[in-house]
Amino acid sequence: MSTSRVFVGRLAGRGVFDPVGDRIGKVRDVLVVFRAAGLPRVVGLIVEIPGKRRVFVPIGRVTSIGSGQVITTGLINVRRFEQRGGETRMIAELIGREVHLAPERAGGPAASARIEDAAIERSQNGEWVVSEVFVRLPKPAAPFSRGDARTVRWTDLRVPSSSPGTQSAELLIQTLVDLKPADLAEALLELPRPRMLEVIDELPDDRVADALEEMSEQDQLALLAQLPSDRVAEVLDRMEPDDAADLISALPAARGEELLDLMDPEEAEDVRRLLEYDADTAGGLMSPSPIVLSGESSVAEGLAMIRRAEIPPAMASAVYVTHPPYETPTGEYIGLAHFQRMLRFPPHERLVSLIDTEIEAVPVDASAAEVSRRLASYDLVAMPVVDDQQRLVGVVTVDDVLDHLLPDDWRHADDEPGDGGAR
Repeated sequence: MSTSRVFVGRLAGRGVFDPVGDRIGKVRDVLVVFRAAGLPRVVGLIVEIPGKRRVFVPIGRVTSIGSGQVITTGLINVRRFEQRGGETRMIAELIGREVHLAPERAGGPAASARIEDAAIERSQNGEWVVSEVFVRLPKPAAPFSRGDARTVRWTDLRVPSSSPGTQSAELLIQTLVDLKPADLAEALLELPRPRMLEVIDELPDDRVADALEEMSEQDQLALLAQLPSDRVAEVLDRMEPDDAADLISALPAARGEELLDLMDPEEAEDVRRLLEYDADTAGGLMSPSPIVLSGESSVAEGLAMIRRAEIPPAMASAVYVTHPPYETPTGEYIGLAHFQRMLRFPPHERLVSLIDTEIEAVPVDASAAEVSRRLASYDLVAMPVVDDQQRLVGVVTVDDVLDHLLPDDWRHADDEPGDGGAR
């Protein structure tokens, strides 16, 4: 096994391979346990395997650790990782923590510092331990100075049992930035509650919104209960209106009204309109912000609209043609133009000449089952929704329907019993 010292900040995201060189996954964190005497002991790695599942790989099954890669015996337990009492994740919980330097290392009285990275290495008795840490002292009075930084032995630290102040989440957030919303939600929920709140406090509102949309209602409500109302309102502004409406409808009426009053007025208006419909109808499932254009608009204009990065793939599958006005509720609905069909026509062609008028929009009070049947019948990923005046009021996408029809615990339905490996 490699005897080189490895800093965890450089190890995060590195590939994990079996003995013949096949990639197993990538490192997401290092798990340690503290001891009353001696250095913290590394018990294993948290590894993300295909399917975005995070599993535990005991350190005994790791044959080599380097800053570039990790080699294992090839035998891993694919049971989803669950943290046990007494275990600490280095990136998620240790790095960023406030500690105190021993007087002899501080050059005077004991000084507070913050851990910015930590090194693990194999000791003489064969176990992997946390040997050194890279710390930064508070900023001095001089402007533009970041404060003194140094590498010290773990034995030169005094780690408070409960660190005061906010723990920096910078390195942890760096390991989360490449995650898709569903995986970000899962990674956040794996964290201890205090640490999760620290990370959320530093994440942008749109990323928190992405994660919140992928959580179960129970997890959403538990998280919102920990956040101040003004932050919750800012996150709701970034959520898809139908997801925000579902979440607000699950809150007590007074709390929901408070949040709606704090939201951006235009965003709140969309959400209030959705709250008028039953949750299991087309109106309750739809998004009120489809791409709407006039029949005189060109193919080039339509393609430009669906190219916008913020448009979800299902919503970008078509543009919807109506009479004015062109914001929901629109004028009378005319038809839709599929993006594939637009690709077959010259850029100057008018949308009215290529719209599909045979696909009937669903009424706003249609059941979720009826919407599902029509999506399947027409092989569509999105279906227009109209009111009793034939005005376009929104679009139901296939992911909206799936979220409604699947059981509440579908996100965890792929958990497996594992292979009986030690943990």
